[in-house]
Amino acid sequence: MTADEQNTAFWQTEFSTWNFEHLSNVGLTLSLTATQTPDQIAVAAPRAGQPKRCSASRPLVYDRITFAQLNAASNQIALGVRQIGARKGTRLALMVPPGIEFVKMVFGMFKAGVTIILIDPGMGRKNMIRCLAEAKPDGIVGIKRAHFARWLFRSKFPDCKKNVVVGRWPGCVSSRSFEQLDPSQFQPTEGTQADEAAIIFTTGSTGPPKGVLYRHRNFIQQATQIRDYFQITPGSTDVSGFPLFALFNTAMGTTTVFPQMDATRPADVYPPNIIDAVNQFDADQSFGSPALWNTVSTWCEANHARLPSIRRVLSAGAPVPADVLKRIRNIISDDGDAFTPYGATEALPVACNSATVVLNETAAKTRAGFGTCVGQKFDRIEWRVIEISDQPLTDIAQTKEVPVGTIGELMVRGPAVTDRYVTRTSANADHKVTDGDTFWHRMGDVGYLDDQNRFWFCGRKNHRVITNDGPMYTIPCEGIINAHPGVYRCALVGVSSGNQSSSGSDQNEPKTPVVVIEPNSDRWPDDDSARTRFEQELEEIASSHEVTRPIARFLFRRALPVDIRHNSKIFREQLGPWAESQLRRLA
Repeated sequence: MTADEQNTAFWQTEFSTWNFEHLSNVGLTLSLTATQTPDQIAVAAPRAGQPKRCSASRPLVYDRITFAQLNAASNQIALGVRQIGARKGTRLALMVPPGIEFVKMVFGMFKAGVTIILIDPGMGRKNMIRCLAEAKPDGIVGIKRAHFARWLFRSKFPDCKKNVVVGRWPGCVSSRSFEQLDPSQFQPTEGTQADEAAIIFTTGSTGPPKGVLYRHRNFIQQATQIRDYFQITPGSTDVSGFPLFALFNTAMGTTTVFPQMDATRPADVYPPNIIDAVNQFDADQSFGSPALWNTVSTWCEANHARLPSIRRVLSAGAPVPADVLKRIRNIISDDGDAFTPYGATEALPVACNSATVVLNETAAKTRAGFGTCVGQKFDRIEWRVIEISDQPLTDIAQTKEVPVGTIGELMVRGPAVTDRYVTRTSANADHKVTDGDTFWHRMGDVGYLDDQNRFWFCGRKNHRVITNDGPMYTIPCEGIINAHPGVYRCALVGVSSGNQSSSGSDQNEPKTPVVVIEPNSDRWPDDDSARTRFEQELEEIASSHEVTRPIARFLFRRALPVDIRHNSKIFREQLGPWAESQLRRLA
């Protein structure tokens, strides 16, 4: 039997139905899609060299690739990666910007069986170099700038011997040479779903970013559960404001359109570029952070623009404010909805809520200090809320569930949940809890379950403020203060009650609760009188709710520090010392 005949026989046997849960390698989901919808556009991305902003008279030009073409290209990359000696267990860092080449590389490297190290360039050069060094890559697949950084910091990457460059770079194999390989010669690597697929880093919102090990089963389960929950069928088109979501699209048979934007600064997106992408491709779905959708929906509202073809908006990375959800609902299809999937790098998806439920039911409770309802869990997720502990819990016998309605910390179990960290490995003891032959992951989030088995998120465990009167939780307090019309967002932090600084004090030392306010751009208090009036209004709101009554002071800041990945998670660790210094200055 020839290689072509073997290949055809394999696909006919393995992909007789649109079901990829039995696959051993997530890269083969692309092969399945290519057999079902070969001529459908797989990925579209803005062509290089054109203006960064579209206009009414000058729409952006997009390069496109079909699923059949993408599958063939990924086969060539898989063959090429094997030719340079990369095998199962080889760690290759992928450093290619979002776009067609990025998706090609990811699926080609998956198919080759290597472990892909995915580094978010938005974390900054210092964090990026440190995370990459901790992951110990055997090589880098990237653009020339990535290889210059590898050369510049070569002492940190002694094992980087298998290097591929997009273009040309001394000592590297060019990815262009892979285009000469025969894609029909590709044969899947033997393996199981337990094999390593990727190392993805957390945002570092509560400490240094940690490298999370993804196995092929984690990706396959994620794609399956997202597809089934949202009833995503082949032929959908997603304008993806978050590059990693494009990988799920490809697995699910969804067209990915990368809009013209800086993926590391979603809040600064130029809204007409999103509209242009949606309209050109008649997109019915879009994924983006709360910060992105705040920018886009505000612009659309002010300019009477709509996205009528969009029926599903997904937004994640931080709680999505109700006013943002309302604006989204107003600009998309009349029968569309916005959804807020909840999870973490280590466990995704966990739960989901919709704008319809938030606006009609839960938003009022959020404003009253009940936290943010993230919805009900996905079918294959189990969850428990246990007593809060800052100590490692190695066995399920050490945990104690709390009653419904009682705030505790959330732990989850399921096939999409990752099983360990491969950098900062000391975190494994803090997050993984053995239960017989299985394990639970401690999310690091606090909250409670209600009588409908919905989880109400009350903040990060490490962000709770211990006071003399008991703990205070960020999201319930901030939900109350955010109701002030002049507040864009705010953050509850604790400052030392004594002489010791908050940055060096014990976590359980009682602290004084302070709220740092980022006002709306048109409500910045320009003088002492405006500041005093603003503070009095905030004090009145805080004193009217039991959970915010202990708040002692309010401080104003032009912009709160947020994560670069989503521009939405507030870095409260930076705000504590800042608030303390401000209070000393004002004393």
